[in-house]
Amino acid sequence: MTTDPGTPEPSCLFCRIVAGDEPAHLVWSDDHTVAFLDTRPLFPGHVLVVPRRHHVTLADLPAELLAPLFGRARLVSAALPAALGAEGSFVAMNNTVSQSVPHLHVHVVPRTRGDGLRGFFWPRTRYPDDAAAAAVATAIRDAVGAPAAPAAPA
Repeated sequence: MTTDPGTPEPSCLFCRIVAGDEPAHLVWSDDHTVAFLDTRPLFPGHVLVVPRRHHVTLADLPAELLAPLFGRARLVSAALPAALGAEGSFVAMNNTVSQSVPHLHVHVVPRTRGDGLRGFFWPRTRYPDDAAAAAVATAIRDAVGAPAAPAAPA
């Protein structure tokens, strides 16, 4: 049995951290979000920002919680240079695939030039041609209900 979205899941590690029932090194806490150090960081200072309420993916997150969640990720990202001497950050989120804990979370990872992290962690590809790219764009536009794009210049 699953609970309603937003209801704490007793089996969820992040819900237990939010509730204070599981230890974590907190870096931020407010009415909507909690941020804490990842226990298996890419680099020291790798922070996870989570909504207090249990939501599994970004699509599950109510619209009113978008600004608090991403605002806190932005806050943490902006703090890393001063706190750790980082030159920048990598901000990422997985939805279902590669999501080791099924509670929405944003990774905020401190970066420095030459740190060994190479862009994305998967191979990059190209569309076979412009028509293939246009077909994919159309499929996504249709799915989100966006208006048709103007024709590309010839």
